[in-house]
Amino acid sequence: MRAILATSIAVTCTAALALPLALPAGATTASPAGASAAGTSDGRPAPRAGQPGHPGQPAQPGQPAQSGQSGQSGRRSAQAAPAGIPGSTRSLPLRPLHTSDRSASSGAQGRSARGVAPFSMVGVVWDDPAAELHGDVQVRTRPVGGTGWSGWQDVQAHDDDAPDPRAAGRRGGSVRGSTAPLWVGPSDAVELRVLPERERERSGSGRTAARRSLPAGMRLELVDPGRDTPQVRAARTGEQPSGEGRPKPPRNSGSVGSALDALLGVFRLPALGKPAGPGDDYDDEPTPRPTATSRPTTPRSHIGPRPAIVTRAGWGADERLRERQFAYTRTVRAAFVHHSATGNNYTCRQAPSVLRGIYRFHVKSSGWRDMGYNFLIDKCGTVYEGRAGGVAKPVMGAHTRGFNQNSMGIAVLGAFENANPSAASVSAVAKLTAWKLGLYGVDPRAVTTLVSGGGNRFPKGTRAKLHAVSGHRDGFNTKCPGDRLYRKLGTARNSAARLQGR
Repeated sequence: MRAILATSIAVTCTAALALPLALPAGATTASPAGASAAGTSDGRPAPRAGQPGHPGQPAQPGQPAQSGQSGQSGRRSAQAAPAGIPGSTRSLPLRPLHTSDRSASSGAQGRSARGVAPFSMVGVVWDDPAAELHGDVQVRTRPVGGTGWSGWQDVQAHDDDAPDPRAAGRRGGSVRGSTAPLWVGPSDAVELRVLPERERERSGSGRTAARRSLPAGMRLELVDPGRDTPQVRAARTGEQPSGEGRPKPPRNSGSVGSALDALLGVFRLPALGKPAGPGDDYDDEPTPRPTATSRPTTPRSHIGPRPAIVTRAGWGADERLRERQFAYTRTVRAAFVHHSATGNNYTCRQAPSVLRGIYRFHVKSSGWRDMGYNFLIDKCGTVYEGRAGGVAKPVMGAHTRGFNQNSMGIAVLGAFENANPSAASVSAVAKLTAWKLGLYGVDPRAVTTLVSGGGNRFPKGTRAKLHAVSGHRDGFNTKCPGDRLYRKLGTARNSAARLQGR
């Protein structure tokens, strides 16, 4: 009897320890300490009933929807983020720059803010998602606790990752135009300048130069991705892949520490030695009811080993931000490889924070339903789950305008126009595409046909022939994923085919 009682107590204690570590994404909890019904997750007062921004109250004509509203139905998930993770987004309107500023020119705008709450990512948004920003966007920041300023950094003016023009993610009027976000590290001061480019115009006396107009309603977004929890750090470093992508065995086998390591393993989708089927998911997300448009195709014979994948819970995604429902396409015929354009000044330890910054910028600032990419890869080759809905399922992303249907988007964290991607990240692209494309019977070396939903490279309805592993520029006129990464895609295709046993 004593032995039975002791065993029961041990099991109960182990379960109690596991609960806060392995909370499913679909679970709900009480509001975090310090939160109240009178405030938002960003620390701003909540709108009162009847005011614009209050749940169920439409935005007033001429005003953008609140950044926390959904792009489709205005409903957000009631799921709670892990304790300590939530960050914030601060939006500051731009102002005309003084002509005394030697960097300013006619029509230039900017913003300076000092002594603000810490942030780590910046970007610019504007009212009309169809408007393009023709000009140079530059920013410099001051690190938290420091006195010196960074050098001026370029922000990619065109964010070519976006929902398709008529996609569900664009409904509701909350989608905004935006630059790419830039990772600047923990900072508490910022200076931004946006310089419109010159446009050559023909007049009666010849060609003259004029400044293009900048989009209306430009705002500087300061994004704080929040702080990592021990669970997030363990998800990335506690079970680093080794060998053929398999997790390292837990240390101190047989101890209480090893039991905790095993429990923390729920934050990483394990690599499997055997092929996995399309419905074989380890996701924390509730599995939606299969439909004719969401059910993956029958798996074929060539499927690469499943790589280890850090789940959304593993990098600390706040599931309250995104649209609650999932969107699916019929199948996955191609993978589009991107660079995130967030810069290369991050460490692999900071990668989960970079992901949370991208996620918050896509949803809160750009007004998308969720993060645009299906998967992300850091410079150490770690693969992360992006848009929610199931890593093995054909989740529709917002990554390649015109070709988000029947494809997936993979973003390598960094900018690779002038910098080389790491060998580990290119290898991770190969492993991920070998598995995911294999689930849908696709040879990574093949050429596939996708129907354009409308873009600047292929008009709507065009049947475009594309590589099964393509660069973003193959489907849209853009420099993404950068020349240095684009040149590595042939290597990734061949490696993926070998992993499929072809």
